[in-house]
Amino acid sequence: PHSAGRYAHKRFRKAQCPIVERLTNSLMMHGRNNGKKLMAVRIVKHAFEIIHLLTGENPLQVLVTAIINSGPREDSTRIGRAGTVRRQAVDVSPLRRVNQAIWLLCTGAREAAFRNIKTIAECVADELINAAKGSSNS
Repeated sequence: PHSAGRYAHKRFRKAQCPIVERLTNSLMMHGRNNGKKLMAVRIVKHAFEIIHLLTGENPLQVLVTAIINSGPREDSTRIGRAGTVRRQAVDVSPLRRVNQAIWLLCTGAREAAFRNIKTIAECVADELINAAKGSSNS
């Protein structure tokens, strides 16, 4: 999936972007990985193959379930009143839930793969499988 940034022009257009491409774009974080889309596509492809081998399920369904399970339902925001800052619990919008879920999954996989024998594709696959199962070590 390669849309050449077509979903980044307008405000909520990224909601229409395919979820696999969102995952791919999120893997291209940190300076040394910026712009290496082909590498990120290869990582996602390998991760999906690993997911299919380990679970026997459709990797896209595993990805969707993982995103549903790992998105936060509630967040806290800063409410400033008379010089004091108070934290207020707020609901999270659906788009932000998806955004944050993808970010959390990619960050977890990146940290798991850092200074480790396991490849990033294996770590992405493990992260998605654990998140889809609702496992606590995701």
